[in-house]
Amino acid sequence: MEALFLLIPLSVGIVFIAVWVFFRMSDSGQFDDMVGPALRILLDDDRIDTTEEIRPD
Repeated sequence: MEALFLLIPLSVGIVFIAVWVFFRMSDSGQFDDMVGPALRILLDDDRIDTTEEIRPD
């Protein structure tokens, strides 16, 4: 029984910290673009970029 007096406030505190961290990340823009990184891995980037050719002087 004495363990509950310690564990219940400790677990409630951990939940509040987790919720605070989630809202902090949400406000900073961490979850703004959830689709972009998933689609970026599917793009084929094997082409050579010819816009920045090295030209001899």
